[in-house]
Amino acid sequence: MHVLVTGDTLSGAWTYTRELVTGLVTRGVRVTLITFGDIPLPEHTAWMDHLHGLEYCPTAFRLEWMHEAEEDLAESSAFLAGLVRELKPDVLHLNQFCYGDLAVDVPRIIMAHGDLISWTQAVKDRGQAARSIGWYRQTVLRGIARADAVVAPSAWMLDRIHACYGRPRRGEVIYPGRNPIFFNPYVSKDDCVLTVGRLVDAGRQVSLLTQQEHPIPVCIVGAEQTVPVPRIPIRADVKIATDQTSVAIRGPQTEAQLRALYSRAAIYAATSRYEPLGMPALEAAFSRCAIVANDIPSFREIWGDAVLYFRTNDAVSLAESIRQLSQDRSLRRAYAELAYTRARERFTTKRMIEEYLQLYRRLIGAKALAA
Repeated sequence: MHVLVTGDTLSGAWTYTRELVTGLVTRGVRVTLITFGDIPLPEHTAWMDHLHGLEYCPTAFRLEWMHEAEEDLAESSAFLAGLVRELKPDVLHLNQFCYGDLAVDVPRIIMAHGDLISWTQAVKDRGQAARSIGWYRQTVLRGIARADAVVAPSAWMLDRIHACYGRPRRGEVIYPGRNPIFFNPYVSKDDCVLTVGRLVDAGRQVSLLTQQEHPIPVCIVGAEQTVPVPRIPIRADVKIATDQTSVAIRGPQTEAQLRALYSRAAIYAATSRYEPLGMPALEAAFSRCAIVANDIPSFREIWGDAVLYFRTNDAVSLAESIRQLSQDRSLRRAYAELAYTRARERFTTKRMIEEYLQLYRRLIGAKALAA
């Protein structure tokens, strides 16, 4: 089987793409990966070096949610369609809506790991969501209409797609996965809280952690994407300390640094008000962190009773939940074990890849029958 995957190098979806591509190749699938956004540095693609069966083609075409993306769309679509006709893949796995209506006769799925309209509805008020984003909406509608299947990372996200754009011809939920081998759940924990997200990201709203005092130190990693090991040591840390609390704000971390932070942190704060993909919380769970989560539908769906919820978007309730776990170590260990067990049972790369392979085979089979 040959699968052509499109990817986004500018968001947390890059981690998802890495897991997908690696998992497919290790199952013997030939993969062609085409990325949009920035051209990644060699250090960001080092994980591809030993993946035999992967062909990688990076591009700098703008992504559909970016300003002036419409200026690139015709050229990027023509480029991608030409590659598809040349390579003749069996399936297109598209992580952008805009290529769903590509003029090629190949089964295609769209992975809806987030969209501009549902983000705006969750993060801003609905009046603002109705502002002029007509080109974007029409582009998404065309892509969904031509897709053989739209896959969402949660039932909540699939429902948002229905509400914002209408029902696709086939909707599927395939939960994202991570490989547990990348994380260390056996390190002794420090009394501290970790979260990942930029302070200016209204969707992640990690700023909730800066609005109240906390009994234990808080670390905010200010970027979801990891960075290469710098040739010259660079300090990008800010620490705000008072008699009552300590908040350290760190810049982007290398993979090794981020894994170490996950492994040492006793508590992970999942503060997002909009979180379709949820990779950082999953990484925290595989590191056996107790998770304190914002009470939003996507977290409820993914984590059930395995995390401690705070009142929706409420900094006071978040601080109370952190205080509860910091004072009750047995409760903290119990929540850490619950999150770890749920992640191992439900959200591994192996399970995700198996579900995608089943979907690919069904789409290929349906095309063969139609022919």
